[in-house]
Amino acid sequence: MLRTLTRTYHSALGSSIRSTPAFSTLPRIKIPDLQAPSLDSANDQSHLDSVQRHLQDAGVLKISLNFDDNDSHYLQQLIRGLHKYHGHGLPITHSAHRGWFWDIRPSQTTFQCPEHQARSETMNEFPWHTDCSYETSPPRFFALQVLHPDQCGGGTLSVLKVDNLLQLLSESTRVALTKKDYRITVPPEFRKTENKDESIIGRLLAPDPESGSLALRFREDIFTPLTAEAGLALEELKSVLLGPRAQAEVVHLTADLMPRGSIVVMDNRRWLHGRNQVKDPRRHLKRVRWDARPFGLD
Repeated sequence: MLRTLTRTYHSALGSSIRSTPAFSTLPRIKIPDLQAPSLDSANDQSHLDSVQRHLQDAGVLKISLNFDDNDSHYLQQLIRGLHKYHGHGLPITHSAHRGWFWDIRPSQTTFQCPEHQARSETMNEFPWHTDCSYETSPPRFFALQVLHPDQCGGGTLSVLKVDNLLQLLSESTRVALTKKDYRITVPPEFRKTENKDESIIGRLLAPDPESGSLALRFREDIFTPLTAEAGLALEELKSVLLGPRAQAEVVHLTADLMPRGSIVVMDNRRWLHGRNQVKDPRRHLKRVRWDARPFGLD
């Protein structure tokens, strides 16, 4: 059974993600919604083929589990099936301290990296980003499984298609973003070595041979432009991202659309995501990232 989720227009990420009337001429976004009747669905060839097809076509997919799965067995089996039958790489570790899965839930005392609290472990707003934008080979896909939705009106996941954002940028900015003119700092909680100043030099846009379009990586707080041109390009990207034409294309996945047992799977190079402030301290999601590949052709 397949349904689609479409845009909802309301305030979801405060000042950083604002919704507006849909006056843009960009195509209306539809998110496929696939049902998983049982744990065995993850091993069913037709189910795996459907997941793969939607990831290729739309780059985003919601899966609704019709069974309890607090330990994310479905996701583990699904990813292994995508690896076996569709060539996906296996999951990457989150850090030196965590393996495949990361718990996204507020905590004031216990952190998954002993000495550092990740943004996902707070109740703060989480501005627009792509996952692992600090990696030389970021994961192509990630999934979020809802174990306990925010039942107090916060913690809304919002998503934005990269193609719809890029077509709003000037040509000169798109060119500048493809140059390796940015220092990208690895957040302390995700460092996999003991190097306290770990960073890479890279680009923010790159050709994506899988989709035939441009791939984006973005997380504003860890980017340092190394040239004036790079700085101007980053400023235009941020301005357009928060502007009304891009915001009209945002899909807000509220708790009503993402109840317990929901999973969203995304192409990490074709979609941006973020969340507004968490209001329910019991909110709990699990995240897994997989299929790491070099960002760019060189």
